[in-house]
Amino acid sequence: MSDESSRPNALDFTDISVEEVSRSFGRRRALSRVTFRAAQGEILGILGPNGAGKSTLLAILATLLRPTSGRVRYGGATDTQGAALRARIGVLGHDLFLYPELTARENLEFFAGLHAVAEPAHAADEALERAGLGTRADDPVSTFSRGMRQRVALERALIHQPRLLLLDEPFTGLDDASASALVARLRELRRTGAILVIATHDLEIADRLLDHALFLRDGRPAASIAQPERLRTTYQEVMTRPLDGGGA
Repeated sequence: MSDESSRPNALDFTDISVEEVSRSFGRRRALSRVTFRAAQGEILGILGPNGAGKSTLLAILATLLRPTSGRVRYGGATDTQGAALRARIGVLGHDLFLYPELTARENLEFFAGLHAVAEPAHAADEALERAGLGTRADDPVSTFSRGMRQRVALERALIHQPRLLLLDEPFTGLDDASASALVARLRELRRTGAILVIATHDLEIADRLLDHALFLRDGRPAASIAQPERLRTTYQEVMTRPLDGGGA
């Protein structure tokens, strides 16, 4: 991953640290005292059932929500860095944020322009080649399969070369070929020094991918495991373990 820290008002970081982060919505606590660290060249999985707080945690990491207590540090920076920090974060969520009436190239050129990427047309063409969609560059996104749209959306999230990439259920609705292509792209990003945080239910796919797994239950950390193996079995064990005895 190229270094963009020389851009005016840009910053860079090589790790993120989540320190005792809690988040409440009125009287409901969505997250409670979550702590972890992720470094460049790592893929961290956030695992847990629906309602465990995974999407809330990703929103906090994306600076879309502020913690009720605790803090997140991006290297030496905090979420008060504003636009300079957000310029180093990419997000792929349930909404792909693509304009279906525009072509794949037009979508990526548009988002490259929003991020003030130099030569947005060139950046869009390179992104489409990486996605294996160079021959479909001028086709409307509305004509694409779910897997193809997901590939364009991933390149949309990466068009500004972020240091931190956040993905919320990225494998949902993908066939085996599309899921394998996404796994290959994520491994490539890990090799280039990105920090990847993925919330997913797809344990079979995650089993081949994660460097670290954080298990959430009822908004609380249930376990944190490096180099997780037999992920489905481990998940079942963690989710039936008393929370006070969680952690690893």
